[in-house]
Amino acid sequence: MDLGLSGKRALVSGGSRGIGKAIARRLLDEGARVAICARNPDDLAASVDDLQSVGCDVWGAACDVGDKQGYERWIAGASDHLGGVDLFIANASALALGGEDADWESSFQVDLMGAVRAANVLVPQMAASGGGSMVFISSVAAVETFVGPTAYNALKAALLTYGKQLSQSVAAQNIRVNCVSPGAIEFPGGVWDHARTEAPEFYQAT
Repeated sequence: MDLGLSGKRALVSGGSRGIGKAIARRLLDEGARVAICARNPDDLAASVDDLQSVGCDVWGAACDVGDKQGYERWIAGASDHLGGVDLFIANASALALGGEDADWESSFQVDLMGAVRAANVLVPQMAASGGGSMVFISSVAAVETFVGPTAYNALKAALLTYGKQLSQSVAAQNIRVNCVSPGAIEFPGGVWDHARTEAPEFYQAT
């Protein structure tokens, strides 16, 4: 399938595994040039090696999306490496499934501010180069009652509202903003992989 992405420069946060890595791989398959980040340096290096093994142009650097300065350094480094940014995917998530203060803080910093801070940096760049696209990965948990009153659900809902408002404000600059809300996605080491073994009744019910 030709999605018209050949030569496009794309940033994917949280790109070392699961949805983020699948997004990066699909972009690379379509001929895009891709930069990814993840908190764990070893996981990131393994993913970069895997993605590069088929001759793809992928660059990666470890960073914590919740660390404003480190995250902005990654965005700047990725932009410099690729020579600009046409597409940004905010995929990183704290996966804060509890309701304690620490859960709310981590989910706010990563799930919501990870999109906000990138947009603050990239909108001027995209506008100056003629436009671009941003995709924010939310969740079905943002729009339905799921498990309980957790930070993850609420901040993913906030991401939907932010994305909609941002899309209206940057449309005239030829920048698209969309949100995608996946359902339960299972991959090795992910939340649903753990649920399968640790909470099998909940897993099967879901």
